[in-house]
Amino acid sequence: MFHGKMDLTQYFKRIGFAGPFQGPDLATLKLIHKLHVMSIPFENLSIHCGEKITMDLEVIFNKIVNQSRGGWCLENNFLFAWVLQKMGYNSTILGSRVFNSSLNDFGPVESHLINKVVIDGKDYITDVSFGVSSQLWEPLELVSGKDQIQEAGVFRLLDKGGLWVFEKTGRKPEVLNPAFVKSRLVNKELTKPIYGFTLEPRVQDHFTEICQSLQTDPTSLFTNKSICSLQTPTGFKALVGWTYSEVTYRPDKNVDIYDMHDITNDEVEKILCEEFNIRLSNKMQPRDKTPAYTL
Repeated sequence: MFHGKMDLTQYFKRIGFAGPFQGPDLATLKLIHKLHVMSIPFENLSIHCGEKITMDLEVIFNKIVNQSRGGWCLENNFLFAWVLQKMGYNSTILGSRVFNSSLNDFGPVESHLINKVVIDGKDYITDVSFGVSSQLWEPLELVSGKDQIQEAGVFRLLDKGGLWVFEKTGRKPEVLNPAFVKSRLVNKELTKPIYGFTLEPRVQDHFTEICQSLQTDPTSLFTNKSICSLQTPTGFKALVGWTYSEVTYRPDKNVDIYDMHDITNDEVEKILCEEFNIRLSNKMQPRDKTPAYTL
């Protein structure tokens, strides 16, 4: 399935995994999943730097591991599929349709890649690249209706008769900067569906067309917004267009604290370097147009 000059130890170094690795168990899966989302940003900056995003695994590995970049789901989760295979996990690539709030339905095509892992007869869903407050820090057990509590809130998977729905119940936002209280970036829905998927296995070629479409379609979220987010031990940080946000989870107070402010063009590279450890090879043109997107 996968080939090329890619070194698992280099990936481990990228995410800060020092082992030991005894075998493909659940504890190790949870650890590398969390280390990945804490180390590798969810970002689509290539689109806004004039760079092409590809489903070529060697190109993805070089970008994310060797060049210390991030990527969107088709890159991060495809790389993670390779990692799972190399580590000996029983894993399968799946496709999912992201929920579109404007349509009040899931999108028509499978634009999001995730992985299913089987350990000791139990199925788990891994997703290291959705970003912001919808990002899993650990895999979810594939059990319908079970509340699975993580730092971001309560996640659950619901079997709707062949279509599995991934949803989250979060907390109320507390916005520190009065100028952003009514910002469309602030998520005000406590419970919302995130995406739906089936258990039909997918392969690399299944995502080639949508990979091209998402980076060229003028109506695509990703052509209209430059997005970079990274999970932190207390929440996450994100740069969307010119708006930089640091979100802190406070489950003890049942709130998420949003610290948001706008930056200038001259500050973009500095923020990317200092907060996300990203140094771009080409000049980026930030963008924040109309499609709905919430932190």
